[in-house]
Formats: sequence, structure tokens, C-alpha cells
Amino acid sequence: MNKSQKSMIALLGVLLVFFGFVIIRIGFAKPASTVKIAKIPAGEYDPAVWGKFYPLEYESYKKNATMALSPTGYGGSMKVQKSEQMPEINTNFKGMPFSVDYTEDRGHVYAMEDIKETKRIGPKSPGACITCKTPYLEKFYQESGWGYTKIPLTQLMDQVPSHGSISCANCHDPETMDLRVINPAFIEAMDRKGVDVSKASRQDMRSYVCGQCHAEYFFEPNTVRVVFPWDKGMKAGDMYAYYAEKPGGFVQDWQHPDSKTAMLKTQHPDFETWSTGTHGKAGVACADCHMPYMRQDGQKYSSHLMTSPLTNLDAACGTCHTQGSAWLMDQVKTTQDYTFEVLHTAGQNVAHAHEAIKKASEVPAVNQIELANARELVRKAQWYWDFVAAENSMGFHNPDQSLNTAAQASEFARQAIESANRAAGINLF
Repeated sequence: MNKSQKSMIALLGVLLVFFGFVIIRIGFAKPASTVKIAKIPAGEYDPAVWGKFYPLEYESYKKNATMALSPTGYGGSMKVQKSEQMPEINTNFKGMPFSVDYTEDRGHVYAMEDIKETKRIGPKSPGACITCKTPYLEKFYQESGWGYTKIPLTQLMDQVPSHGSISCANCHDPETMDLRVINPAFIEAMDRKGVDVSKASRQDMRSYVCGQCHAEYFFEPNTVRVVFPWDKGMKAGDMYAYYAEKPGGFVQDWQHPDSKTAMLKTQHPDFETWSTGTHGKAGVACADCHMPYMRQDGQKYSSHLMTSPLTNLDAACGTCHTQGSAWLMDQVKTTQDYTFEVLHTAGQNVAHAHEAIKKASEVPAVNQIELANARELVRKAQWYWDFVAAENSMGFHNPDQSLNTAAQASEFARQAIESANRAAGINLF
């Protein structure tokens, strides 16, 4: 046996020992832990009870109590007034509660606390306001149907325990843990679009459970039923056209005291903006980015810290985008900076339009036709501006559309000022 043959035999021996060791280790190693489905009683809304069976999810859910500023300067979970960054809010929402109190949203665990503390709520506020604040919505709807919306909000809040903010039961069936939607407004809106939510795929449900609350809505007059205005489409122009037809007799959210215009207030159209953007069209779900998969002790679970992907770029974005966290952060920051610049200008122009219309209305023998046109234009301008301003991603969910919508808001505001000038017969602004 020559030297080469001896070396080969020695190498084979080493490999045999090595792979034998690996096989033994695999054979005797404990398998990765698996999650057993626990049948939690229907009507159990305390997340701590759910957490006994799903500790990893529950521990991450509790982190929603953390409050922090956004790394890019937009959004975040600190309870700061948005008017500090956009002072035009005070003018544009003059005469309604958002000019008094308009703070950044905190984590889901604060939903009930924040609705109790906000200055936007008063003794006459309807029960409809609790729709997206608690899993007890299921109980209220089972007991009263849409009638819960007419019950005084304070009366419903008294029925919600301290653990009753947004939690597990908002999104999961307690018996099967399947994703579910409990907001009847979302179910009805999707049904009108020809989508049966009960038959949706799991991937679609990973967005629907978020979209049931992160969306635009209005309270139908008389019934106070919550309605999502999606019948004509999901973009700002589509919904403005929907509102123009005065659905269910709905005309306005309030009248602006300066311009005397019937105004609309947009409510966080996150689901709509995402659904028409690149990620939404590509089938990337809300949870893919905002609740990325994690691993601990060999167990894979979805993070229930429902927060900005910027807090964990590697897990939230790195699965698809391999350019590195610094590059990703720069992309987001740049998009948001550009969006804010155009949006801030649009908001200021809308504020100027309200002022111009006020001045025009005080001119003797003002042209009422032009004045009415100016009011329609400022109503439209503010709706387009607010559609971007009220959306939580500062443009990132759909950069092209957000920039276009904000730019159109500026143009409508400019046209409103010109129309006010014509109505007065002089240049007022």
C-alpha cells in the first residue's frame, strides 16, 4: 500500500467518524419545539390568558407599551402633537376637535387609555368611536348589532376592563388561532367589492386583520353605522367622488368657520395606500413587514410588536432586500423627506386658501358662483392633503401616489385661491 492510498484511507476514516457523529446527534437531538393550538374560550379578551399558551407572541406583544420617536423623524409612538411638525393643522382643522388634540398614535396596548384621555371625545360621542379600540367590539356587536354605535361611548368604555385594548382576539379565532376580522364595517366593505373575507387566504388575512382598522371611514347619519368608502376605489380621488354623492345622507364632518366650507376629515388610510402600492400589489402583507418572523430556541414565531419595520430592518426588510440596513434606512428616510416637503407645502397652501375664501366672503357683492367654486376646491384640496397627512407611513406605503396626491392638493389649493380672487374681484392672497 503506497503513501497516497494510506492517506486516502485515513481521510475516509475521519469522514466516517465525523458523519457518524452528526447522524447520532441528529437522531438523539430534541426536535425544535412546536406550538400546540390551545382552545381558548370564546369571549376571552385578556391577552395575558392567551399569553399562557403563546408566551413568545405575548412577550413581544407587551413591547407595544414601549414609546419611542421614529428613526426618520416621522411617526413614532410618542404622544406628541402633530401640529408641532405641521402647524397648518391648527388652521385646516379649525372648528373641529383635531385642531385641539391630534397626537401621534401610541402602541395598541394604549388604545383604550388614549381614547379616554383625548380631547376629541366628549359626553355626546357615540359608541361607534370604540369600533377599532378593543376586542370587546365582538361582544358589543353580538349583543346589539349595529345598535352599539348609538350607545354613548362612555357607557361602552365602562364595560371594557383594563386589559381591553387591542389584542389577540381582534385578529385571532380563540379556538383555532386562525386569523379573523371582527370589524363589521370592513367585512361589509369587502363584500361590496366582491370579496368574501371568510374565504380569504392566510396571506390576505395577514393584511385584512390590519386593514379592518387602519382605514378611512365615516359615520352614517342617523344610524351612526361605520362605513368604509371604498365602493368607487381605494385612491383619494375615488373616495372623494364617493363622498360627492352624499352616501347615506353624509355631507360633511364639519364646517370650517373661516371659509364656511363643508369639510371632510380623512382617517388613517393605511390599508388603502398600501393596497395600491408596490408591496401591496406584489402580495407582501402588512404583517410581513410590521410583524416579521423571528426565532427563539428553535421556534419560529411572528413578532407581535406591531411597529415600524425601521425598528428591525434586518428581519422586516432584509428577507427580500439584501443591500444592508444602512441602505434601507436611507431609502425610507429619503422617501419620507421628499413626501413631507411636498405635503407640508400643500398644507400651507390649503390654509392660505381658507384665508382667501374668508376674505372674499366679506367683500360686498361678492360673486357667489365663484365663491362656491372656491369652497369646493378647498374642500377637495384639503381632502387630498389630509389623505397623505393622516396616513401613517409618510408616503412610504406608496411613494409615487403619495407625492402625486400631495401635489394635486397644492394645485387645488392654488385654484381655490384664484377662484376666491375672482369672486372678490381683487387679489386677496
